[in-house]
Amino acid sequence: MNIIPTVVGALALTLAFAASPWTATTAHAAPATPTPAAAPAAPKLHAAMRELWQGHAATTRDYANAVEAGDRVLAAHAADSVVANATKIADAVGGFYGEAAGKRMLELLAGHWGGVKALTDAGKVGDTAAGAQAMRDLAANADTIAKFLAGANPNLPEGTVNGLLVAHAGHHANLIGDIMKGDRAAAAKTWSAMQAHMDTIADALADGIAKQFPAKAD
Repeated sequence: MNIIPTVVGALALTLAFAASPWTATTAHAAPATPTPAAAPAAPKLHAAMRELWQGHAATTRDYANAVEAGDRVLAAHAADSVVANATKIADAVGGFYGEAAGKRMLELLAGHWGGVKALTDAGKVGDTAAGAQAMRDLAANADTIAKFLAGANPNLPEGTVNGLLVAHAGHHANLIGDIMKGDRAAAAKTWSAMQAHMDTIADALADGIAKQFPAKAD
């Protein structure tokens, strides 16, 4: 069974969207919730979900690093990688919930990436007004994503999903701020927290979908 284009895809949607004030770049996000010690009910699903979320974090970080370095070629390549990842996620969603859901997911993922990209570009030039607008856009996108997932899966409460996405947006903001300041030590610390939180999001979503479709989860 190909996990990524089916089960994983449905949740792969949330990966990215949230809201926290633009000033989040000045303070590191709270440590991610520790991953439960108990073995997951669907280990392959959890592993695949984690890979997807980590891929999103890595490609957006690559974009931030390229922008900070002023390397337009690398920045364009990183942006293409972010979009390619989002497209795979959306295609997977379509294969699980239907074509219409897949198309909607791509729209929502595009909105998240648009916010992260704007936040990164604003951070490079020190445009706080543009950065604040980007965070507001991410907040609105996060709310829409949370409602979408809650409507699709009763095991994913809107408030819980939104909270996870708010923390995710905070990590984006903090990491971008660290990178643009050239603070490698701070960036490394934020990156570690962001990676841990990606796993937290992936595990929560995998748990939800495994409960909704136990026959399709390993």
